[in-house]
Amino acid sequence: MSDKKQKKPRRRSRLYAALHFLLKWPLRGLCRLHRTGTENEPTPDRGGYLVICNHLTWADPIYLCATLEHSQPHFMAKRELFKIPLLNVLIRALGAYPVNRGGADVGAIKHTISMLEDGLVVGMFPQGHRQNGKNPRSTKVKSGAALVALKAGVPVLPVFIKVKNNRSRFLCRKEIIVGAPITPDELQFNPDEAGEYQRIAEYLFERVCSLGDH
Repeated sequence: MSDKKQKKPRRRSRLYAALHFLLKWPLRGLCRLHRTGTENEPTPDRGGYLVICNHLTWADPIYLCATLEHSQPHFMAKRELFKIPLLNVLIRALGAYPVNRGGADVGAIKHTISMLEDGLVVGMFPQGHRQNGKNPRSTKVKSGAALVALKAGVPVLPVFIKVKNNRSRFLCRKEIIVGAPITPDELQFNPDEAGEYQRIAEYLFERVCSLGDH
């Protein structure tokens, strides 16, 4: 698959852009975020992409938003949160969208692919659940990130949150390492081979983990 069809320029909501401008420096200081590799973030004219990261705590999406300078990552959030009136309005304005955590949500997957094709940025955690204190290489990886990236034909931006002993705490130093984008062509997807999405998901997550080796 090629990413040549992905030409729509990225955009951020006005609310997100305003909050990002006001809060990025306080968050970077308060949460002790040290960013490296930020030059790897695709420029807005490059269109949509999928950002994937290891998952330690509930605050990881906040760390990613504070790290990326030009992008608004959109994240899946459990459907129950959207039943709270004021919270529903706020998280939708910030780019969150609902998913049914109880099983395979085909609608959410289709929506994710559509967002990527429309030039937006989506953030996903291939581990699925928070794995604080665990070696990320020892955890299981789900195939969803590979599926949506390949179906949408977009690049994948690997990011690694590096903390001491793989255990993230509020006041601990966090190095947010942004790797080089991985193009669809690099993944060498073979639709005739069984288990390709899982193979590619594991390859992508290894690229994430390798950022923390240095």
